[in-house]
Amino acid sequence: GYPNVGKSSLINSLKRSRVCGVGATPGVTRCLQTVQLDRHIQLLDCPGVVLDSGDPPAAAPLRGALAPQRLRDPLSPAVAILRRCTPQQVGGP
Repeated sequence: GYPNVGKSSLINSLKRSRVCGVGATPGVTRCLQTVQLDRHIQLLDCPGVVLDSGDPPAAAPLRGALAPQRLRDPLSPAVAILRRCTPQQVGGP
């Protein structure tokens, strides 16, 4: 799944303990991890996957592929968001 959608958090909830690290920024889960839920069920936790969609590089942060702190140019993703919105969605007339 995509980065930061709650894969590790879901596993922690099902296990009812903190068996997977979680965080607010992408990249906390760095490798594949198996978690034994019960005798018959084994879960896999893996890093987020973002496939190349052919979108411009400014769209990568919008898919969670890049942590906001690592952006060199924060305006490009903001412009990409505004291009997807109608004037009414951003508070215009």
